[in-house]
Amino acid sequence: MKKNLICGVGLAGLILAGCGTTPTERAATGGLAGAALGAAVGDSALTGALVGGAAGAAIGYYTAPKTGERVDRRQYWDARAGRYYFQDRSTGRYYWENGAPRY
Repeated sequence: MKKNLICGVGLAGLILAGCGTTPTERAATGGLAGAALGAAVGDSALTGALVGGAAGAAIGYYTAPKTGERVDRRQYWDARAGRYYFQDRSTGRYYWENGAPRY
């Protein structure tokens, strides 16, 4: 029974670890997952939850998702076309708001 509980909590922790795109969101989900796993595995539920929550929050905060390059979707208004466009800074190309190339 305890083995199934630990596996279930561990799986939930792995799922929650991928949640969030900002460091704050990742720290919150990592802390929750760590607290749940620590409470289930530790000798004392309170001590395990505190240690697991702190470790999960720290790991979630300091690990950033791999995005490659910063996405800058600052939009500009094209009065002639009557719609917004943006520039992809990595390529220097311009695209309409829906992602279609702007020629």
